[in-house]
Amino acid sequence: MLKAKDVMTTDIATIRGSATVADAVKMMNGSQRRALIVERRHDQDAYGIVTETDIIYKVVAYGLDPKKMRVYEIMTKPCIVVNPDLGVEYVARLFANTGIHLAPVIKDTLLGVISIGDILAKGDFVEQPKSIVLADRIQQAIEEARAVCAEKGATSKDCAAAWDIVEELQAEAAHQQAKPLPKTAFEEYCEENPDAFEARVYDT
Repeated sequence: MLKAKDVMTTDIATIRGSATVADAVKMMNGSQRRALIVERRHDQDAYGIVTETDIIYKVVAYGLDPKKMRVYEIMTKPCIVVNPDLGVEYVARLFANTGIHLAPVIKDTLLGVISIGDILAKGDFVEQPKSIVLADRIQQAIEEARAVCAEKGATSKDCAAAWDIVEELQAEAAHQQAKPLPKTAFEEYCEENPDAFEARVYDT
């Protein structure tokens, strides 16, 4: 699965919060960017973001003078940030849930930015849709769990651990599709092997 760091853009454009909105417009127009990351004032400070939408909605729409307004007056701070190891599908879900189109990628320091354009251009969702990849992984995990249980016994810890893996994958698939599972693979297995429920009782 591709991660944010695999598709992010490392050519980052930053601006100080004290810069004028006119300066931000000039930077955006000169580099064909739709957003700028607002620099931190110190290590404990948060990053901010100013977008073309901020400028249009908060400055242009009210006829204000961008040469007199400062970036800090219209920016969003702290802004939503993305961990570089977050899966691209989850970045897309984050964007969908929040309505944003771009976010800085940060782990201790600013590493890059990721946008809906990056996901569209560099993502592998056409070749490897997450739902199909997950379905294949779930099927493989079910086969492995059944094999472990056949060898170690339906009430063994190894059997329980193998089904835990299956259920984690099924939970991920259900979360991604935003619909609950009617029945887990482990519940189906327990219909065939009622004693398997005992495998969920671990020694402490």
